[in-house]
Amino acid sequence: MKIAVASDSGQVAQHFGHCEAFEVFNSENGQIVAVEMVANPGHRPGFLPNFLADRGVKVIISGGMGQGAIDIFNQRDIEVIVGADGSARAAAESYLAGSLESTGSVCHQHRQDCGE
Repeated sequence: MKIAVASDSGQVAQHFGHCEAFEVFNSENGQIVAVEMVANPGHRPGFLPNFLADRGVKVIISGGMGQGAIDIFNQRDIEVIVGADGSARAAAESYLAGSLESTGSVCHQHRQDCGE
């Protein structure tokens, strides 16, 4: 299973759409077996959820995310975890251990400092 974590310098990004990169963790039997760094190709409404889905991602982890992105992920059957922080790898490991839960941190206003 592929788990993508929106990241800034190895830490969970607080604004999904404006992260530096996505750390994509490939897991098997509950363990991370490979990691791929995927540069953020740029924020455009509706683009990033489909970009990640097309790469086989099944879970996305971020600090915050707009409802539009969440809706597209849900339509593509990708689990959304928001409200995460700390190390991107630790977040993926926590998810695999079953201890990372979404806080529902949704961005409702689209401003320059907002992630969506």
